[in-house]
Amino acid sequence: MTNAHLNRALVVGSGSIAKRHITNLRNLFPDLSLVCVSASGRMLNPAEVGASEVVPDLASAVRQNPDFAVIASPAPYHLIHADELLAANIPVLIEKPLCTSVRELDATKLSGYTARIGVAYNLRFMPAAQIVKKLIDDAAVGPISTAFAEVGQFLPDWRPGSDYRRGVSAVKDLGGGALLELSHELDYLNWFFGPFSRALGVIRNAGSLEIDVEDNVDVLLQQSGGQLVHVHLDFLQRHPTRRFKAIGAIGTIEWDLMANKVLLFHADGSTETVYEDPNYDRNQMYIDQMIAFIGSIKGEADFESTLDSSMQVMRLVESIRMSSDQSAWAEVEEPL
Repeated sequence: MTNAHLNRALVVGSGSIAKRHITNLRNLFPDLSLVCVSASGRMLNPAEVGASEVVPDLASAVRQNPDFAVIASPAPYHLIHADELLAANIPVLIEKPLCTSVRELDATKLSGYTARIGVAYNLRFMPAAQIVKKLIDDAAVGPISTAFAEVGQFLPDWRPGSDYRRGVSAVKDLGGGALLELSHELDYLNWFFGPFSRALGVIRNAGSLEIDVEDNVDVLLQQSGGQLVHVHLDFLQRHPTRRFKAIGAIGTIEWDLMANKVLLFHADGSTETVYEDPNYDRNQMYIDQMIAFIGSIKGEADFESTLDSSMQVMRLVESIRMSSDQSAWAEVEEPL
C-alpha cells in the first residue's frame, strides 16, 4: 500500500492509544503530515505526542483539511468530535467504544455518513480471530449450542507508572468501567454469531480498586434460536486471562488470546492446533486495522468494524445495564 493522495491525517487525543496511532501512521507513511489536537483543550508539544504539528482546537484541525481523522478522545466526546469532522466531509476512525450510551447516538447525524466511519475494535484484525470466525461460519464443530468469553486483567497493571484511579478506564465521567472498556468481547461475539435478542447481566464493583465504575460484569446473551453465550469481564484478575470457547454438536473451538492459539477438539477425542503464534506482535493488529480503514476510504474494500455493528454493541451494553438494574432479562433494542 502506498500513501498516494494521502497528505495529512488528524489524531484527536493525546493518551496512550492516540500515541500508538501516531507512531503507526508515522511508520506506515513517513511523508504523511500528522496533526494532533488534545481532547481536553490543553496545548500540546509536538514532541510530546510525536506529531508533525499540534493545533489548539478541533476547528483549527478541520481547517487543515486532513484526509482522515482518528478519534482517540475519551468515550463521552467521541460522537461530538465525529459530528464536527464528518460535517466537514472528513472520514473518521473512532476508538472503541463508539460512545457511552444509546441516547448519545440519538442526538447525532452519524447515520448519514455510514460509509465514512470505522470503529476501532482491533481484536477483529488478529489472524486468530479471523480463523475462529471462519471455523464458526464453516460449521467446523456443527451447530453451536453454547459459547463462553472471558477477559480479566488487574487494572493497576495496565499502565505501570501511572495512577490507575485517574485513568479513563476508572473514571465514570470519562466513559470508564469494565463493560465499555472491555466491550471488545461483545463486538467479536456479535461478529461471530450475529445479533442477540436478550441479555441477563450483573454489573458489580468489588470495592478493592477504589474506583467509581464497575470492575466486574457477568452476562448471559441469548439468540432468538435459544443459543446462549456466557460473558465475564473484569479489572481484577492478577493473572491476565482472555479466552473464548464454542461448544458444538461435533466438537469444541477454543481460542486463547493470551497464548495466541486456536484449538479444535474433535468428536473422536483428538485435538488439533489450528493456529499458534506465541511471538505475534500485538501492535500488528492496530497496523492492519489502520491499513484496512485507509483502504476503505480509498474505496478499495469495506471496513468490517462498521457504525452499524458498533451501534449493535451499544444496544447490547444498554440491555445489560437495564437487566442489571432490574434483576431480570432485558430485550436487546432492535435497530431502527
